Amino acid sequence: MPASEPLPSTLLRPDGSAIAYYRSRGVSPGVVFLGGFMSDMTGIKATTLEAWCQSQGRAFVRFDYYGHGASDGCFAEGTIGRWADDAIAVLDQLTQGPQILVGSSMGGWMMLLATRARPERVLGLLGIAAAPDLTEDLLWQRLDRAARQQLQDSGVLFQPSAYSETPYAITLRLIEEGRRHLLLRDTLGLSCPVRLLHGLKDPDVPWQTSVRLAERLDSADVRVILIKDGDHRLSRDSDLNLLTATLAELIALG
Repeated sequence: MPASEPLPSTLLRPDGSAIAYYRSRGVSPGVVFLGGFMSDMTGIKATTLEAWCQSQGRAFVRFDYYGHGASDGCFAEGTIGRWADDAIAVLDQLTQGPQILVGSSMGGWMMLLATRARPERVLGLLGIAAAPDLTEDLLWQRLDRAARQQLQDSGVLFQPSAYSETPYAITLRLIEEGRRHLLLRDTLGLSCPVRLLHGLKDPDVPWQTSVRLAERLDSADVRVILIKDGDHRLSRDSDLNLLTATLAELIALG
């Protein structure tokens, strides 16, 4: 985190671990940012949304899942269910009234799972290269036979990443537990407004994932916004301007 930024607050979880977060008080509907796989709450999208919400006097929360960023825990011990529970705990304990959930990459999966658990709390959803079912469709399915065998034999596979100098630790537990939370195999009973931003040049999460997600949502108010020259991060000034404008549109619907 930047040197000038104060230390985050912490939310104690039932097992004694602490989830780190920053919260800005303000008017409702509030906004909750859910980060990506091996990402943290200090990224440009999270801080841009925080600054925008503060300028509007709007409530905002950003946080790190278990094993991510400033939160307790080891990343390799985390699972989709554990991280979804963190998101639900943040929604339950750190926010009041209706919320708009903004999910980046894996955070798009988390926002959907949190909304299924607390539909009455969610006014709208905003996905940024949303990656539901990533453990199955983007990790497991992309492994060749030798890599799958290694993962099954050793329980862990270290994968290089363009976003980190440290390889990602992909555990067999992560893959197997993730299968309990797959969403794109059936329709999703979510009826709130949804906006899905996705870059056509995303090398990590195919833009077709957002279209597939849109098809499975019950809501009639779903828009997929494709950025022709956009990558996975969608963190250029033009992307961030589109992000805040789309968030403003969702807020206006409430």
